[in-house]
Amino acid sequence: MQSVLRNLLILSLVACCLVVLPASAQPPIGGDNGWYAVHCNVDGADVYFGDDYKGTIVEGVFYVPVYTTGTPYQTFRVEKDGYTTHYGDVTAVPGKGETFDLYATLNPAQPPAPIGGDVGWYAVHVNVDGATVQFDNEVKGVTSQGVLTVQVYTTGTPYKTYTVTKEGYLPYTAAIDQYPGKGETVDLYVDLSSAPPTQKAPLAPALAGCALLLAGLLLVAGRKN
Repeated sequence: MQSVLRNLLILSLVACCLVVLPASAQPPIGGDNGWYAVHCNVDGADVYFGDDYKGTIVEGVFYVPVYTTGTPYQTFRVEKDGYTTHYGDVTAVPGKGETFDLYATLNPAQPPAPIGGDVGWYAVHVNVDGATVQFDNEVKGVTSQGVLTVQVYTTGTPYKTYTVTKEGYLPYTAAIDQYPGKGETVDLYVDLSSAPPTQKAPLAPALAGCALLLAGLLLVAGRKN
C-alpha cells in the first residue's frame, strides 16, 4: 500500500512540474531559426517586417530571428523620426543557422531648400570603415558603420566617377551611371581588397658589382695580413 502511495506521489510531482514548466523551455513551434541582419546608417531606427515591430538598430545592425518553416516575410521597413522611411523587399529566406543581410539607408527628412535646385543622395557602402570617398576628385568624407551618404543637387552637373581609398587597401574607382532624383537615394557598393605587402627593390647590378669587388679586396687584404 505504501509503495502504491509513493508511486502516486511521484507521478503527481512530475505532472505538476510539466504544468508549471515555462513556455521558453519548450522547443519553438514551426521549426529551426535563421536570422535577418538589418544594417542601417542610423542607430535607434525601428525595424518592421510586414506590420510587425521587431526592434531597434544598435551599432548599425539589428538581427531578426525567423522560423525557417514559417510563413516568409515579403517586405520590411526601417523608420525614425526626422528621417525618411526606408521600404525594402525581402527576397530570400535564411536556412537553419544562416543569416541574410538587408540594407537600409535613412536620409534626413525635409532638408533645407538648397540654392540651385532639389537634392538627392548617394549612399556609398564600403566593407571598411574610415575609407575616404571622392566624387570626381572631390573629397566627400569617410565611411562610418559601413556607409557614407553624399548629398547632390539633382539639377547640378552630374558626377562621372567615384573613388574609395584607405591606407593598406587597393584603391577602387568606378563610373557613376545612375543619378538620384529629388528625394531619392542611389546605392553604390565597394569591396576594398587588402594591398599586397611591399617588397624591397633588388640591388642595382652596378651596386651589386661594387659590393662584390669590395668584398674581394677585403678578403685579399686579410690574407696578406
